[in-house]
Amino acid sequence: MFLFYQLDATTLAFLGTLFTYFVTALGASLVFFFKNVKKEILDFMLGFGAGVMIAASFWSLLAPAIDIAESLGKISWLPPAIGFLLGALFLLVIDIFLPHLHADNELKHSEGIKTNWQRSILLVLAITLHNIPEGLAIGVAFGAMKLGIEGATLYSALALTLGIGLQNFPEGVAVSVPLRREGLSRRKSFFYGQLSGIVEPISGVIGALLVISMRNLLPYALSFAAGAMIYVVVEELIPESKSNKEAKIATVGAIIGFALMMVLDVALG
Repeated sequence: MFLFYQLDATTLAFLGTLFTYFVTALGASLVFFFKNVKKEILDFMLGFGAGVMIAASFWSLLAPAIDIAESLGKISWLPPAIGFLLGALFLLVIDIFLPHLHADNELKHSEGIKTNWQRSILLVLAITLHNIPEGLAIGVAFGAMKLGIEGATLYSALALTLGIGLQNFPEGVAVSVPLRREGLSRRKSFFYGQLSGIVEPISGVIGALLVISMRNLLPYALSFAAGAMIYVVVEELIPESKSNKEAKIATVGAIIGFALMMVLDVALG
């Protein structure tokens, strides 16, 4: 662990998000072994991811944002509330304009500005939306740790990274397997699946740079990432995980994901 303390915030953020990208690629690699994944399994994994993101949004982002705002002499609830709403608004605007398509939907049901882009590109863009706030959250967490903010420790940042990494696995599966099922080669399906995670190292470094350069932005940055993550959960993960008649399996996954992320954050943080 001593080596981690010697690294700067941007390097830590890059390494952390490189790990989460690797887990996305690992999920996408299932396409080399399976042409299809049972809907119940995918629903459980999506529900698990939703639970992880909800828990991380509170334990790793909103709760510290409230404490930090108070320590900076601000109204404890105001910066977190503003940041949270701005994070959700940010993804809402991207969701409205960026062309994307959710797994198992027909091309005519694509969202955002209408385009003639291929289905594979639209699927990648849908999952990329999930990964922007996740990368930001990790970058902000490591930035806060390097600033010496009370409650922002290396272990809490690593717990957040691990939790987000765990829920990235089904995201890689959710892109690569549907593409393989539609006739793309295993190699191309894997390529598109892992491509969705590339944005995480970029947004992670940006998050770390913002925090270490503007300390007063920290409560806003933490809650911004939380708002964006909750938007993804409500808009994407929960509806997709509930599209099957056996919807309770997704609920079980969400409960387990939330409990695991809570334990990781409290135990390590």
